[in-house]
Amino acid sequence: MTEIWWLCLCAVAVVNIVAWALSAPRAPRRVMVWLSAAYVLGCGFRSVFPMVDVPRMCLHDTWVSRIVVGRSVATVAELCFAVQWALLLRETGPGFASRAGMLIVPLIVAAELFSWGAVLTGNYLLHAAENSLWTLSAGLGIIGFISLHSRLDLRGQHIVTAAAAIGGAYVAFMLLVDVPMYLSRWHADSSGGLPFSEGVRSLLERCVVNRDWEAWREDAAWLSLYFTVAVWISIALAHVPRLAERG
Repeated sequence: MTEIWWLCLCAVAVVNIVAWALSAPRAPRRVMVWLSAAYVLGCGFRSVFPMVDVPRMCLHDTWVSRIVVGRSVATVAELCFAVQWALLLRETGPGFASRAGMLIVPLIVAAELFSWGAVLTGNYLLHAAENSLWTLSAGLGIIGFISLHSRLDLRGQHIVTAAAAIGGAYVAFMLLVDVPMYLSRWHADSSGGLPFSEGVRSLLERCVVNRDWEAWREDAAWLSLYFTVAVWISIALAHVPRLAERG
């Protein structure tokens, strides 16, 4: 089962890169295109070399199979994805949406710091905090898009409705699945975490290869959505028409 899942991730990664390459020349938002490229390539790398950070677990014994590599790639990709949403929210001028857009990137920077803290210490509570900040950012984005609805033309209203619906689905997943998963792991963990020096050392070493599906099953849900739906959204954002107010 693990091998089938991984082969599916690899196939989707190839499709995503081809989709980006074919669509990029026609995208009107050039900055978004390159931000999307970083996200697509980052997710492609992590699809081929999947890792789970705290248990130092991976599928392949290669020279890049180190948590410091995977986490660094993820950090760059996730910041680029956050900037995409921030730019979309800020383009309509003064108002709550613009202020929400200004908050999203700092919140995601803080989330990345929590993520690195979780990886270094093995403390799942920090992962729960990280994903709570992502959820908060999405919530702010949803409210921001809803605040724009009455000001926009019909096409813009359809865009913000779709964005709010996607954000709502994401918030529901995070609140019902992702954050509770990390909280349950935190409650179940009796090790007390890693000393800082041990965390740094293991961060730089090769991961432990584990191909048992039971070890991957719980994380496979969010990894699969992350490397498919989120990537498609990132590519699509480069093609979203500029949000225009009613004439």
